[in-house]
Amino acid sequence: MNRSLKIYIYPHHPDNPFANVLLPVDFEPHGNYASESYFKKVLTMSRFITEDPSRADLFYLPFSIARLRHDPRVGIAGIQDFIRNYIFNISHEYPYWNRTSGADHFYVACHSVGRSAMEKADEVKLNAIQVVCSSSYFLSGYVAHKDASLPQIWPRQGEPLNLSSSKREKLAFFAGSINSPVREKLVQVWNNDSEISVHSGRLKTPYAQELLGSKFCLHVKGFEVNTARIGDALYYGCVPVVIANHYDLPFADILNWKSFSVVVGTLDITSLKRILHDISIDEYRTLQRNVLKVREHFRWHTFPVDYDAFYMVMYELWLRRSSVRFTVDHP
Repeated sequence: MNRSLKIYIYPHHPDNPFANVLLPVDFEPHGNYASESYFKKVLTMSRFITEDPSRADLFYLPFSIARLRHDPRVGIAGIQDFIRNYIFNISHEYPYWNRTSGADHFYVACHSVGRSAMEKADEVKLNAIQVVCSSSYFLSGYVAHKDASLPQIWPRQGEPLNLSSSKREKLAFFAGSINSPVREKLVQVWNNDSEISVHSGRLKTPYAQELLGSKFCLHVKGFEVNTARIGDALYYGCVPVVIANHYDLPFADILNWKSFSVVVGTLDITSLKRILHDISIDEYRTLQRNVLKVREHFRWHTFPVDYDAFYMVMYELWLRRSSVRFTVDHP
C-alpha cells in the first residue's frame, strides 16, 4: 500500500470562494468531529498524493461537511444542493467521475449531517466510497464493504497520567446526554447502581479520572451509532463496551474487536452487569492488554505515524480500490 496507492485530489485555488470548505484547515484540528479535518490535512501532505490522474487509484472529493454546516452561505439546509452542484461541476470539467459513475471516488465526513448530505447526489451515495463516522448498516445510505467507518476521535496529545498504575475499582462507567431511547433505558436500569456508574448531568469528578478508574467504559448509541467514547475509552486504557445495534465498527476489516472490546445488543442492557461479571479475571486482563495494543490505531497526528488512524483509514481505502485501471485524458 505505502508504495503503490495513489490518490488524486480535485484541485482548488486558495482564491476559491469556498476554499474554507475545499482546502485543508491551517490549524490543528480539534473537537468532536476532528477526524474529518485531520484526514484531509494529513492526506494533502502525504506520499499517497499524485498530481497525475492517470496514476490514481482513487479520487478524493475534498469538501468538508463539518465546515459546510457552519458556513452561513450554505448551512445544513443548503448542503445537499452544494454537493449536487459540486458533482455536476467536476463531472463536466473533468473526465474521471464519468468513467465509473464515481465508483473510484471517495469523501470523508464525521458529522451525522453527512449521512443526509448526498440525498440530491444519488451517484455519490450509491457508487462512491463514503468514509463516515455515522456508519450504521441499518441505514439505506450506508453500504458495508463499499463504504468505510471513520472513528470519531477527540484529539489528545501525549499519554494520560497514571495509565499503567491506575486502580480500576469501578465495574463500568458512562456519562453523556440522554438523547436516545437506548440511553434512557440505560439510565432507567442502572442510574442508582453501586457498580455501574451512569451520569446524565455534569460530572462531579474529572472525566479522565472516571475513565481511568473503570474497568469497562460504555459506548451507548445516542442520535447516531457513533460517538467519541470508544476513542476516549481506548486512550485511557478502559475496555469499551459497545451498545449500538447495526454499528459497522471502525477498521472492522482489520481489527478483531472481540479481542479488545465487549459488543452487546441494546436489548442486553438489563443483563449488562451479569455479562460483565461473567468475564473472568484472565479474560479481562487479556482484553485490557489488547486495548493498550490497539490504542495507537485510534490516534491522529499532524505528521502521521505508522499504524495510526490515518494509515488505518488509508488501508481501508486500499482494500476498496478498484482493480480496474483506466487510461484517461487530461482536461
